[in-house]
Amino acid sequence: MRPFHGTTVLCVRRDGKVVMASDGQVTLDKTVMKSTARKVRRLAEGAVLAGFAGATADAFQLFELFEKKLKEHARSLPRAAVELAKQWRTDRMLRRLEAMLVVADREHILVLSGAGDVIEPDPVPGGGVVAIGSGAPYAVAAARALLGHSALPARQVAEEAMKLAAEICIYTNANLTFEEL
Repeated sequence: MRPFHGTTVLCVRRDGKVVMASDGQVTLDKTVMKSTARKVRRLAEGAVLAGFAGATADAFQLFELFEKKLKEHARSLPRAAVELAKQWRTDRMLRRLEAMLVVADREHILVLSGAGDVIEPDPVPGGGVVAIGSGAPYAVAAARALLGHSALPARQVAEEAMKLAAEICIYTNANLTFEEL
């Protein structure tokens, strides 16, 4: 799967709070096409947060499928994620989808890819953090530093980390969207 350019989605957990943040930039080749896109949303009647990197239509299809899997598996995030990854990997049509997802509830943060990956990142001192997209390394590094060396709440950690990613990554802007549990 090729790396995605044009987005950063970050998920931070601290002190029982989960925050998912994304930038708003949509890039087509070397042109910024939109600066106010929403790449994070709530699923399962608000109990799950989801964000995407990649093709928008593909991501919406995956959100719908994931929400169905959540219903089928009594909102068990890990089980729904594994079942979606299996279907995504084996279904001929779904295999062509170009997107990655980050999904989270109060207990789990997971990354899903079309390669069949379901990854739960290791906890870090002070909480948990994961990101996808072209600005992911910058956002994760900043969030990990803030979690380990400050008492900032999850929302502020996510906001500061995303601002830093936007300053460094040309495919990420500072027009941020947040969802919280």
